[in-house]
Amino acid sequence: MKFTIYGSGCSKCQQLASNAKQSAKSLGLSYEIVKVTDINSIIDADVMNTPALSIDGEMMFEGKVASVDEIMERLT
Repeated sequence: MKFTIYGSGCSKCQQLASNAKQSAKSLGLSYEIVKVTDINSIIDADVMNTPALSIDGEMMFEGKVASVDEIMERLT
């Protein structure tokens, strides 16, 4: 499973990455976290609001820090 975090690397982006990691661990899933901080790459991904999270290439959350429970809900 691949989590992609889009954002500047701010505290909200870091919290989103942490929540994604925790949700995968709770479900016993293997995962990879990729952080995209380059503004042009973020724009190329059609992300309008950061932080954003895509899972395996599908945009799941944009413009918010999704909670562990919200992410786990999308994974099950």
